[in-house]
Amino acid sequence: MGQKVSIVIMEGGNPTGDMQKMLVSARRAAIFDNIAKLKEVESIGTINLLTNYPLLAEKAAAYGVKVHKSSTPQDGFHFGRALRGLINHEGLRHVIYMGGAGVPLIKAEELRDACEFLLIHRPVIYSNNTMSADIVAFSPGELINSIVPPEMDNILAVALSGGTGVEHRLFPMSTGFLFDLDTPADLLILAGSALAGAHLRAFLKGLDLDLAPLQRVKKVLRGEYKDVALLGRVGAPAIAKINRSLKVRLRVFSEERGMRALGRQERGEVVSLLAFFLQETGPQRFFRYLERICSAALLDTRVLMAHLGPGLTAEDRYLSDLGRWREMGDPFFREFTRCAVESTIPILLGGHNLVLGGLWVLAEEIASEAGRGGE
Repeated sequence: MGQKVSIVIMEGGNPTGDMQKMLVSARRAAIFDNIAKLKEVESIGTINLLTNYPLLAEKAAAYGVKVHKSSTPQDGFHFGRALRGLINHEGLRHVIYMGGAGVPLIKAEELRDACEFLLIHRPVIYSNNTMSADIVAFSPGELINSIVPPEMDNILAVALSGGTGVEHRLFPMSTGFLFDLDTPADLLILAGSALAGAHLRAFLKGLDLDLAPLQRVKKVLRGEYKDVALLGRVGAPAIAKINRSLKVRLRVFSEERGMRALGRQERGEVVSLLAFFLQETGPQRFFRYLERICSAALLDTRVLMAHLGPGLTAEDRYLSDLGRWREMGDPFFREFTRCAVESTIPILLGGHNLVLGGLWVLAEEIASEAGRGGE
């Protein structure tokens, strides 16, 4: 039979607002798309799901997934301790951990490759991102016992490599390994493409999403040497991908990469030069200046929000992503979002994935249309 890789998927929480519940439903659809792909890979053994959502647990069990009941955040859920407990209880030797929203566009062949990487090179740690990972593969599973259990899943790879000294490698850069489903902006990107799996496509069809700004951004990206601004936690892979695939001029301002993984956001240490500038100019002048330097912009707003509005609710963040400023409670970011929506240039607002996996998807789509090839 050969050695098998065990999958661990965690999905849970306590969503309250409509935006959060929408994302939970999208994540659930993505999980079932991924379960179908995981079942195509011969080297995958047990698929484990840890969740506090009863309906998700029931449906996953019907798909042959081994379901483990999780506590809620209110009941003291701790990611690292939960993962360690599951690995030790089940005796898992070769582990691939995936968040419920992680890598929704990954292909079965990429999962097959990930298993091969893990089974050939041991001990080893693989992830899709250096600091903030959505999928982490490691072997042996006992490595989890050599570290202080991390509170958040996106710092698992960093904790494992730093706490064990085992080599940390990255998966190949691709849409499948890079795209994350974390905010409504990611739903916009998916709704405007044909990449989502069957469950997620069916869910997206039921949403009333305004894709006009996305289509306007795509028009700019298809052009000849238009200026495009990328603001936020922009990394070198996304810049390189754009330079290889599209004929645009980039204006990049990157800051606070790793702000969550390094604990800076939690400790209130996020400092943003653009946030200082926004505070000085006000939203209206900020976007007027932006209109003068570029034809389209993608803004990872979480850096600005961590600096200027650390207490901003998830609902307000998500409403901002969708441009629904009238429903927002925070006056400053309501005005910020209104100005973005009413700007003379197309502007997309979102989280980190917007300027990484989301940008990667857009570059792939447009390069493919132009016959310049993809990955």
